[in-house]
Amino acid sequence: MFLSIQRETTDVTHGHGTLTGREEAIDEVLRIRRNAIANRPTEEVPVSSVSDRTLVGSIIAMQDYPSHDRATMDGYAFDAADEYPLRVVGEEVFPESSPPRIAAGEAVRIATGAPLPERADAVLKREEAVVTDGQLTGTNIERGTYVYEQGSNVAAGEQLFDASERLSPKDSILLGDLGMDHIQVVERFSAGILATGTEIHENRTNDLDSAMLAGLIRSWGHEATFAGTVPDEYGQVRNRIEELASDYDVVVTTGGTSVGHKDYVIRALEEIGEVQFHRVRIRPGKPIAVAQLPDAVAFAIPGKPLGAHTIASLIMRPFFSGDATLPTIDATLTTDVSLGSEGFEYAIPVILTDGMAAPLGHNDSPLPVYTEMFDPSVVSSSTRASRADGFVLTREQISEGDSVAVIPYSVVE
Repeated sequence: MFLSIQRETTDVTHGHGTLTGREEAIDEVLRIRRNAIANRPTEEVPVSSVSDRTLVGSIIAMQDYPSHDRATMDGYAFDAADEYPLRVVGEEVFPESSPPRIAAGEAVRIATGAPLPERADAVLKREEAVVTDGQLTGTNIERGTYVYEQGSNVAAGEQLFDASERLSPKDSILLGDLGMDHIQVVERFSAGILATGTEIHENRTNDLDSAMLAGLIRSWGHEATFAGTVPDEYGQVRNRIEELASDYDVVVTTGGTSVGHKDYVIRALEEIGEVQFHRVRIRPGKPIAVAQLPDAVAFAIPGKPLGAHTIASLIMRPFFSGDATLPTIDATLTTDVSLGSEGFEYAIPVILTDGMAAPLGHNDSPLPVYTEMFDPSVVSSSTRASRADGFVLTREQISEGDSVAVIPYSVVE
């Protein structure tokens, strides 16, 4: 059983009670991830399939790469200290060749990627070379010209990848250059997604969260399955969560996380396992909860669709990806936006056009649902708000003309 974090308590309005800050919540989620990965099975996968996989252990270079000085152009290899003319000797050297020996005053024809002779330290490219009766002349060059030097890419003993690092498609380049065909990775997490709410269970309201959350989890490199719906009945909510916890590594619920008399998810999580935190200082998305169950981790996501996406991207993403960074792009705000209750970070959706960030939801936007004061409740419920390009995360009012840091949705999806 995981230890509960020490939560920070602040009196804020609307009966919020105890809330957890974003950084503190992420730290706890990453701690849970570390423990989960430490106990997971591993598997071997080809380097061609490393994208979005998590390394078991660190990778250290066993030798220099390249292992020899190599030519980066077709031409002639020789010692740059020698003076022209140089005598061209031997056969052309190709990448698969063993490096030949040359003496002072000699040069050898060489192809791109081929190893240089032991005495050579420069390559005269073919277009600048003149060979007459086996004698080479050309432009003067310096040591290292068109040479990919031994160990300049990777030095023997260098740690190149960290244990538990999440790999990307470009990592296959270096892994392949190291001569690795397969690597050991942690098995993907499996997530079962359960939509709660009688209106969804009875098909009176569309389930707008499950497909989105499944897509996010898959984009973070793991497996997600829609596990159906459950009505607002405590026994059924608890039973389904327990069932999913025995079938999946992660249980993700939608809805039922607030304080309404039919919001049963938090009560069920408290009775099945241990809630690590419930409610964070982020709007929209405040009522998220994270719990450690006997056989699984649980994320209880609030039901309003944009709020669900926002809070999943900020708080749940680090568990699956191991990455809590939020790359931003700078833009200029087009209009004033004031905020409500203090003590929160507000995620304000914006549309980006030519370096300008226009708050989507403001009366001046195609989705006019609030005036100057940002309304997270209404925006969170709006499906049109999902057409924003990103969001501004701020604790303070922002004004027209301000430079704002926009988190593009593409970096968290």
